Amino acid sequence: MEKPSLPKGTRDFGPVVMAKRQFILDSIKKVFQKYGFQPLETPTMENLTTLTGKYGEEGDQLLFKILNSGDFLKDVDLQKLNSRDSRLITHSISEKGLRYDLTVPFARYVVMNRHEIALPFKRYQIQPVWRADRPQKGRYREFYQCDADVVGTDSLICEAEIILMIKEVFKSLKISDYTVKVNHRGVLSGLAEIVGAKEKETALFIAIDKLDKIGEEKVKEELRSKGFDDKSLDVVFEILNKEGSTATKIELLTNSFSTSEKGKKGIADLSAVFQSVKDYGVSEDHVEFDISLARGLSYYTGCIFEVKINNVAIGSVSGGGRYDNLTQAFGAKERLSGVGISFGVDRLFDAMEELKLFPEETQVSSMVLITHFDSESQRYGLKVLQTLRNNNIAAEIYPDPIKIQKQLDYANKKMIPYVIVIGSEEMKSGLLAFKNMKTGEQTKIGIEDILNTLK
Repeated sequence: MEKPSLPKGTRDFGPVVMAKRQFILDSIKKVFQKYGFQPLETPTMENLTTLTGKYGEEGDQLLFKILNSGDFLKDVDLQKLNSRDSRLITHSISEKGLRYDLTVPFARYVVMNRHEIALPFKRYQIQPVWRADRPQKGRYREFYQCDADVVGTDSLICEAEIILMIKEVFKSLKISDYTVKVNHRGVLSGLAEIVGAKEKETALFIAIDKLDKIGEEKVKEELRSKGFDDKSLDVVFEILNKEGSTATKIELLTNSFSTSEKGKKGIADLSAVFQSVKDYGVSEDHVEFDISLARGLSYYTGCIFEVKINNVAIGSVSGGGRYDNLTQAFGAKERLSGVGISFGVDRLFDAMEELKLFPEETQVSSMVLITHFDSESQRYGLKVLQTLRNNNIAAEIYPDPIKIQKQLDYANKKMIPYVIVIGSEEMKSGLLAFKNMKTGEQTKIGIEDILNTLK
């Protein structure tokens, strides 16, 4: 018999891991709700027509496609089938695909429900997504995203609030060493314009997006192959490599973009966002204007964000940006601008594990275990158990009649911090043996005192 196994790039999550993941999810959800975002869920699969053409050529290749049910080859043209070119038959055998992210399904939802939702529409969505990527550390084929988007407003206050939310999430997760990188598609378009490569700006974006992964020389090689000459590359990289404060970078670009309208718009937007963050009374610590930040997804049109935790092996743990044309891709007549952020739970988890940041209490499922010596004390324990639960205290009773030591071992394995021991003496007096499993301290007290201690 074949041993059971998992598809590459997917994982099981046991109770210990799930408790930690839940800690991350709950922390993010609280921040989203605090900023006025409402929950939304969309189906696991979407029509391929919804997904294709929204992520650029590279993204389209990473879509997981679902075979049509039944005999999916029945109506396929024999000549196309014999050509052995899967692209020719894809649309005949597959009409649906697994969602690649949560933003495109969100845009589809907005278009379909335009007359029911109040604009600006603020939603958060926490669901798994799938990408046919090569699995490696920090990169999986199935992973969760936590998205928050606002659609139906051009206001740059939304961008400033994204920075605020990122900072608040990281504060609640106790992550102190991180960088929120911010850029604007207009800045990148301005770069292309000033070197006379307006028609090649997509090639420039895609290449710059790989800087962190393959380095400057390889990016230059890629751009040369796309028709960029060395003089243009010198100008581009002189700007990309500019170090210093946000003000220094903005001054350099203001001078460089004197003839580029897109470049000027990018600088004006970024200046307004940074000013709004100050107006909130929040420090700009951890926030960096990174001229080389490109983000590969082709639907971004304005500010773009990427968050990295410093000194860990994981790549970016969060990213997002402004998009102006996404709803129009679904035939919407009015232009609805949106901006959003996405947190990658799996990468956050790996980074927090590496930095040992999970609080010990995330492992606690029950606060109290009730133990007993015999069936009579177990029955007495059921009333005590119900009293604890009625007071919103997570508690359980050991279900089997075994030695007390084994029941205590169970509490230790499950990291249950308190144990109530019930025997004949406890049933007579009503004073219960209450043990702190961490310190070993044991006292005999009534149920009211136990409730007060636990609360």
